[in-house]
Amino acid sequence: MAFPGRNSYSLASVEETNMTTLKRRKVGRTNLEVTELGLGGAPMGGFRATISDAEAVKLTDDGYDAGIRYFDTSPYYGYGRSELRMGAALREKPRDSYVLSTKIGRILHPMRPGEKPPADFRENGLPGFAPVYDYTYDGVMRSLEHSHLRLGLQKIDIALIHDVDFWTTKDRAVLEERFKTVMDSGYRALDELRKAGVIGAIGVGINEADTSTRFIKAGDFDCMLLAGRYTLLEQGALEEFLPECTKRHVSVILGGPYNSGILTGGVKAGATHDYVAAPAALIEKAQKIEAVCTRHGVPLGAAAMQFPLFHPAFCAVIPGALSTAEVKQNVAHMGVKIPVELWSELKREKLLDPAAPTPN
Repeated sequence: MAFPGRNSYSLASVEETNMTTLKRRKVGRTNLEVTELGLGGAPMGGFRATISDAEAVKLTDDGYDAGIRYFDTSPYYGYGRSELRMGAALREKPRDSYVLSTKIGRILHPMRPGEKPPADFRENGLPGFAPVYDYTYDGVMRSLEHSHLRLGLQKIDIALIHDVDFWTTKDRAVLEERFKTVMDSGYRALDELRKAGVIGAIGVGINEADTSTRFIKAGDFDCMLLAGRYTLLEQGALEEFLPECTKRHVSVILGGPYNSGILTGGVKAGATHDYVAAPAALIEKAQKIEAVCTRHGVPLGAAAMQFPLFHPAFCAVIPGALSTAEVKQNVAHMGVKIPVELWSELKREKLLDPAAPTPN
């Protein structure tokens, strides 16, 4: 989706040969361009699985070698592990050949002897470190400085406000407090860094379309990273969030295009959705969608990856990966030719919102 120019921040054009060709899209009104397929860094931090430093670095290398030029990470992923690992691979690449996003909202600090970890502490994080929420101006500056050091990179392209949603807080009062703090304080830091050309784009990375819409109306953002809320299984974001993004020239990055597993294929009882066992009704719907895909000779995962990108607001989908095979599968899914009739059948069977953009 082409938006009018915004600032002088630019990503150098790099000629790439002997690799899978992935299309690029602009991020909002900036000059940043990302490949339609990116690589999410949560698994590299040990999220719901354990991989070694060497495996994580190789995953990043494999993604780059396959043509991926957008990489996303966060201090929260493995309490620094993801940034350390992704940075170890990316700092060996030409810096202007890829786009990198990370997030703000948590400061990692070394735990003192006898200090109790927070209630939501993740045991597979970097040993000895714990996160502390901080959405203030100073907190944003410290967070990004720490991220630069962990990544070993002088430039971060996109900075995203992380986890200011009910999904994370489970408490409306806490959510309101964090929203007010970040918009009154932390947002100023991000806006200043963007205006100075230190970062190329600012946005929000959360799990809720309604809260994302609230952010869009409260500030001047370039992009939104929305996790799992516009997929083959749910299109509620069509009601307000996506029209608002289109209206304001805000690009959308979709995290979790497979809805944490259920849309990878071979749907059966026990498949996960939003990181828990999916209810029977959702399993049934996913199975019906997969049956349509099978009739047209299309892997469910390929349909899941390509579907969001038919909406003009989206610039990228960023699944995670735990192996080279998964990276290659994600890239292959982007190249699958999907017959138009597949989308028509999904809509006729009332398995897809009729308002969802699809090829005619």
